[in-house]
This record gives sequence, C-alpha cells and structure tokens, in this order.
Amino acid sequence: MLQIDQVSSGYGDVRVLHRVSLAVEEGEIVSIVGANGAGKTTLIRTIMGTLGASGGEIRFRGERLTGRPAHAVARLGLAQVMEGRRLFPHMSVEENLMVGGDILRDPARARRNLDWVYGMFPRLRERRRQFARSFSGGEQQMLAIGRALMTGPKLLLLDEPSIGLAPVIVKEIFARIPDINAEGVTILLVEQDVRRSLKISARGYVIEQGRVVLSGTSAELLANDGLKAAYLGQ
Repeated sequence: MLQIDQVSSGYGDVRVLHRVSLAVEEGEIVSIVGANGAGKTTLIRTIMGTLGASGGEIRFRGERLTGRPAHAVARLGLAQVMEGRRLFPHMSVEENLMVGGDILRDPARARRNLDWVYGMFPRLRERRRQFARSFSGGEQQMLAIGRALMTGPKLLLLDEPSIGLAPVIVKEIFARIPDINAEGVTILLVEQDVRRSLKISARGYVIEQGRVVLSGTSAELLANDGLKAAYLGQ
C-alpha cells in the first residue's frame, strides 16, 4: 500500500532523514519507534506532503506522492493525526468533526462517518455541542483521531498519540487502534512507547538519527536484545 524508497528530507540545510526505506501493506498496523528527535515526525510530514523530500520516492497504491501538496495527498485516502492535536478550540466537537468530513464533498457519506466516529468514541457524541477547548487532553486526542477518521481514510498516520496523556487515557486510546484497523483502516503508528505500540502492531521499524536501524515483526523486535536495552530498560 505505502512504499517509501530511499527518502531523505529535512529543514533548510539540516537533513533529518537519511535514505529511509519502509513499506506498509494493506490491512496492517505498522509501528515506527524511536527516541524523541529520531526523525519520526519528520517522516510523517514528508509522507503527507507538508515537508518536501530532498531525495527518494514515496508511493501510495502505486500513485507517486513525492512532490504532491498535502491536500492532494489527503484526497488519495491518507489522514494524519498530528502530534499536539491542533483542533479548533472555539468550535464544538461536532463542528471539528465536520471539518474533517468536508474533504469528502458528500454530505451523506460525512453523516455516515460521523455516526461511525460517535460509535467508536461515545464520549464525543455525549459532548458533541461542547467547545473543543473545554476538553481534557485525552478527550482532545479522541477528537483529533475522530476528525481524521471523518475523511474515510485508507491509511491513518498516528503521530505520538500517547504524548502528554495520563496512563489510563493512553490505555483507552490504544485500545481503539485495533478497533479502527478492524474496520478496514491501515495504520502507521509513530510512537515513543515502544512496548505498547509493538504489542498492537504486526511489524515495526526502529529509527535512530534519521535512519532505519532495525526492522522486523513485532515479536522479533520485542525479543531483540539491543532494542530491549535501548528502549525497554532490560
């Protein structure tokens, strides 16, 4: 589904990603793990077109993404839940969700997706008239994920969904990820919590200093002595 081949990118003269290659097959949950500053978010931005690649190629279902603007990438069926959530604080829950549905240009489909999101996150339905600014961090993360799902994505890119959240909320958010996947949404998960992310993934990639240094099935990575020493404190 998603093929990244020898991609490099960065900010100005500072290169962050160095010839990164990875693949995500349809129906998978794939994790990208690594320390803060390893280049994980830079990779997501490069895939989505908000940051240009300086080399390599990205393809989604055979379509070349490299060089496309972000709105064109989104229309192909990719959706990103950004680190920091970036909601519209003075709009209601439902208004925030319908912003995500606008990309569909199909009110009936947007309404069906709204019902789906409310079924996935009942708390959003209960508080649909409240302003997003009144929500806790965990509720805002649910709303950010719901807004991305409103686009009806084929591939959902989750960027650090656990950051800044209480453990009980992190557990709730991560419990929903396999549910979303079971509805036919392929997921690329970027996360610092290595153990939690790999436990719900089929495969994973470890990024260090902008390079893929390790890859394999989640079971293989969790059993890897180097990964356990570096990220799991074992």
